[in-house]
Amino acid sequence: MTEEPARPGQASQSRTGPREASAGEVGQRKVSVQAAAQILAERDPVLARLVAEAGLPSLPRPTETHFAALVRSITYQQLAGPAARAIHGRLIQAMEGEVTPERLLSLSPEALRAAGMSANKAASVQDLATKVLDGTVVLNSRGLARESDADIVARLTTVRGIGKWSAEIFLMFQLRRLDVWPTGDLGVRKGYGLAWQIPTPTPKQLDLLGEPYHPYRTVVAWYCWRATQLYAGAASTAVTS
Repeated sequence: MTEEPARPGQASQSRTGPREASAGEVGQRKVSVQAAAQILAERDPVLARLVAEAGLPSLPRPTETHFAALVRSITYQQLAGPAARAIHGRLIQAMEGEVTPERLLSLSPEALRAAGMSANKAASVQDLATKVLDGTVVLNSRGLARESDADIVARLTTVRGIGKWSAEIFLMFQLRRLDVWPTGDLGVRKGYGLAWQIPTPTPKQLDLLGEPYHPYRTVVAWYCWRATQLYAGAASTAVTS
C-alpha cells in the first residue's frame, strides 16, 4: 500500500514522525477501526457475518514516516516481493538510513541505478521529493489534518508514478483514514461480490454500493479483501490475517 513539513522555509518534513490517526474526512468524529466494524455489523447482516468469521479488523500503526512510506510504495510497484525488498533495502542503504527528500535528491543517477531503481522509478521518487520540498505535496501532520481525503489524493496524484489507488492505500494504511473506498481495486470488487453474493461489481457500481457505509468504508474494504481469502482462497491481499 511518511510525513514532513513541506512548505519552503519550514523545517524538513522528515523530522516529523508518523503521527496520523485520523479516522476519516476532516472534522469527522473519530472512532477506532474495531468500533467502526461493530457499528457496521449492527447495520448490515453481511458485515455481521464477516465480523464473526474474520474477527475485528486491524490497521497497524505505521512505522515509517509518510515520505518513507511513499518511497516504499513507488519502489515496490510492479515488482515481486523479494526483488522489491532487495531494491528498497539498497535504496535505504544509499541514503544511510535517513529517508528524507533532501537525502534522496542528493543521490546521483549512478547511485539510484546501483540500488536497482529503473529510470522511471528514479524519476518518480525524485519527483515526490521535489514536490514535498516545494509544498505541492503536504506530508506534515498539521497540514494533513486540515486536508480532506480528496485533497490528499489530488496532491499525491500530481506525483509521477502515484495513481489514485496508491494514494488511497496511503490514506488507508498510513494515515488510517476510515472512509476510503478504493473502487478500482479488483480485490475489493471481487470480495464485495463474494460477500454480498452478487456478480463482481464495476468500479462505478461499487461506488454506489458503498454509499450506505459512510463514514467507515475503509472497514468495508478491509472485509472485502478478507472475503476473497475466506471464500475464494486468495493467497495475498492488501490485508493479512
